[in-house]
Amino acid sequence: MPELPEVESIRQQLEPWLVGRQIISAGNYPSAKFSPAIEIIGMRVEYVNRRGKYLLLGLDDGRELVIHLGMTGQLFPIESPTDPHLRAWWEMDDESILGFRDVRRFGRIRVVDANCYEGTLAILGPEPLSEEFTPEQLYAAVKKSSRRIKTQLLSQKPVAGVGNIYADEACFRAGIYPGVRKLTKTQAKDLHESIRHVLSVAVENGGTTLRDYVNAEGQKGTNQHFLTCYGRWDEPCFNCGEPLRRTVIDNRGTTFCGSCQRR
Repeated sequence: MPELPEVESIRQQLEPWLVGRQIISAGNYPSAKFSPAIEIIGMRVEYVNRRGKYLLLGLDDGRELVIHLGMTGQLFPIESPTDPHLRAWWEMDDESILGFRDVRRFGRIRVVDANCYEGTLAILGPEPLSEEFTPEQLYAAVKKSSRRIKTQLLSQKPVAGVGNIYADEACFRAGIYPGVRKLTKTQAKDLHESIRHVLSVAVENGGTTLRDYVNAEGQKGTNQHFLTCYGRWDEPCFNCGEPLRRTVIDNRGTTFCGSCQRR
């Protein structure tokens, strides 16, 4: 599933193209998850923002088009809406077309009043690369729950945008076993720094492509070549040389080092 770095890479590429463009026509796959695509015909795009893993296209009538890419969603320019896996498309006033391709159809689209959100988008924690995300805030957030730290990160409540890949990466870098239920203040500080580091590097690398992810130019990210933990079970730990291990934490496959991330 695209996480913050992947969605941010797409946002950065879409922004200069879409801002100021008027949507003159649109279409969608026959599903309630994608039918809102046609609700914004005639609107002009005023901004392209991101909140966690969600893309937010601000419209000139005070609403926002909210796009979640799901597991296999791809968002990029297309020549014509003929791809059988296309779930939504929007034609702009310069005759360019933005297409939302999603093979497994786990993505979704909504049109809402700006800043009026429901579900996960309404309860997101602070943006991890913002000033609002601090070691103190992270410590206070995870202290409220007895759930495992990785599960808390995936809930999006302590901090927004961290999914399975970057939770494993951040916990590994901080030397924290992802299955612990409590953090010390020192551990929270280390995890805070690690989250910011792994996400910043991934954004610089254009995101992580393991299978489906491509950016708005149809290109793969390169961060998969720099992963230190995620998906590397049985390979040697870069810190101690011991083989990395794999376990399941609350139904999510998890890679960790038994030596560097003691339980």
